Amino acid sequence: MPVNDSENGMPQHDSALATALAMILELDPTLLGIVMLSLQVSLSAVLIAALLGLPLGAALALWRFPGRGVLIVALNALMGLPPVVAGLTVYLLLSRAGPLGEFGLLFSPGAMVVAQVMLVLPIIAALTRQQVEELHQEYHEQLHSLGLSRARMIPTLLWDARLGLLTVVLAGFGRASAEVGAVMIVGGNIEGVTRVMTTAIVLETSKGNLPLALGLGIVLLTLVALVNAAAHLLGETARRRLG
Repeated sequence: MPVNDSENGMPQHDSALATALAMILELDPTLLGIVMLSLQVSLSAVLIAALLGLPLGAALALWRFPGRGVLIVALNALMGLPPVVAGLTVYLLLSRAGPLGEFGLLFSPGAMVVAQVMLVLPIIAALTRQQVEELHQEYHEQLHSLGLSRARMIPTLLWDARLGLLTVVLAGFGRASAEVGAVMIVGGNIEGVTRVMTTAIVLETSKGNLPLALGLGIVLLTLVALVNAAAHLLGETARRRLG
C-alpha cells in the first residue's frame, strides 16, 4: 500500500525507503517474483542474442562480399534502435493479424524475450565484428600459415577474444535488464505474468506504492552496478593481458 503523510497526504519518503529495504531483506514474495521474472527474460534474451550475434559478428569481420559495408552500417545504426520501435515491430509481428500471430506469443514472456533480442543482438554482433576484425588483422599471417579456412578461424578468434566478448555480452545484459518501452508494449505489464522490474517501477510509482517501486529500483540499480563492475574488471584484465 502507498505510504502517505497523515496530515497532507504526501508520501513519507523516509518511511517508504525503510519499507523498501525491509522488503528486500525479507525477500518479499511480490518483489522477488518480479525480480526473478526480469532475470529470466533478460538472461534468455542475452543468451539467444549471444548465440546469434557472436558468429554473425565474426563472419562479418572475416568475409568480404557485396553489400558488406551497408550491412555493417545498418548493424551499427541498430545499436541505437529506440526500444519503443523494437516493441512496435515485435507487436506487429506477433499480433493476431501478424505473420507470427498463430504462435500466440503476444503478451507473454516469450514476446518480451523476442523484443529484447532485437535490441541486444545488434550490440553484440557489431561489437564482436570490431574485436574479431582487429584480432584477424593482428594474427592474419599466423592463421593463414596454419591453412585455416575462414569458417575454422571463427571459433579460434572468438576464443582468443573471450574476455572482451564477455564485456560485450554484459553490455547487452545491461541494455536488456534496464529496458522498459519494448517490454511494456509486447508484454502488457500483466501482474504475475509479464510484469518485470522496469514496468513494475513505472506502474507502482503511478499508483503511489513507493515502497515496492523503491525496492525494485534499488535491486535494479544494484544489478546494473554489478554488471558494470564486472565489465570493468574484465576490460582491465584483457588490457593487462594484451600489455
